[in-house]
Amino acid sequence: MLEELYRDLRDELIRWCTTMTQDRSTAEDLVQEAFWKAINNEAMLQTMTPPQRRAWLYQVVKNLFIDRTRHAAYEAVMEELPETAGDELPSEYDSLLSQDLLRRLPEDERVLFVLRYIEGYNSTELGKLFSLSPGAVRAKLFSARQHLKKELED
Repeated sequence: MLEELYRDLRDELIRWCTTMTQDRSTAEDLVQEAFWKAINNEAMLQTMTPPQRRAWLYQVVKNLFIDRTRHAAYEAVMEELPETAGDELPSEYDSLLSQDLLRRLPEDERVLFVLRYIEGYNSTELGKLFSLSPGAVRAKLFSARQHLKKELED
């Protein structure tokens, strides 16, 4: 079943993915990853009809592309963040947001927190940067504030 799926859909998926990525090599990597996922989910795929398998593979490739895009954006932002956030904090935040507190935040929350409250980005801008909805950004920022609040209480 997997061999047939590979034979029938590989080239089609690569063409579609090349359109998304604008790079054939990246497209081939994404399609290969998708087929690895198919191998790991063979039992589930066998319960599906051929059109469902095709749709599943397209969705997997799309999700892998989104994950890579988010990761690349995240890496780019991480390279631009200052090594010591404490030096750039407004004075009213000095005692509240020490480097030690920021280090205790989960990495994704820390990046968003620094970009929002120190660099001045808004939720919409951060959402575009990380391919997240503004609501998801606000939820992560809320979680970061809760983590900081808990750290301050301890």
